[in-house]
Amino acid sequence: MKLTRAAEYAIRCVLYLAKRPPGQLASRREVSEAMDIPMAFLGKIVQGLAKAGVLVVRQGARGGYELALPPGDISLLMVVEAIDGEILVNECLSRPQECGRSRFCAVHRVWDKARTQFRDTLRSASFSDLAASDDCPGSDVHAKRNVPVARLP
Repeated sequence: MKLTRAAEYAIRCVLYLAKRPPGQLASRREVSEAMDIPMAFLGKIVQGLAKAGVLVVRQGARGGYELALPPGDISLLMVVEAIDGEILVNECLSRPQECGRSRFCAVHRVWDKARTQFRDTLRSASFSDLAASDDCPGSDVHAKRNVPVARLP
């Protein structure tokens, strides 16, 4: 299983907002530049996050984004599934009624166990914990990107 680029960007966005003081808005440009997310793509991503109740979009000249919940109440699972939908490992888990073998198939049970463990792992990762331990360049709200330029001799 591989997360979509949209889910990766959504995680970056929420992580950035989780590091901000509560109630402090971040503009689309600020999040885009700090977290290397294309502005147009960010607009689409935040719609999904807002619909899922993860963040709030404030319109207007002084608008921006802020988390709808405390970072400790937002899990990695919430963000991923807000963008990519429910995590499934294979087709028989998404439509067991179409697979006549799902009730007795040993492989089906393994897929179900793997899915459950993966979802539990993502559910246990809160954005307050992630923000506290994140040292990824660009995610510190006070740091400006400083990418060294390679120089040829």
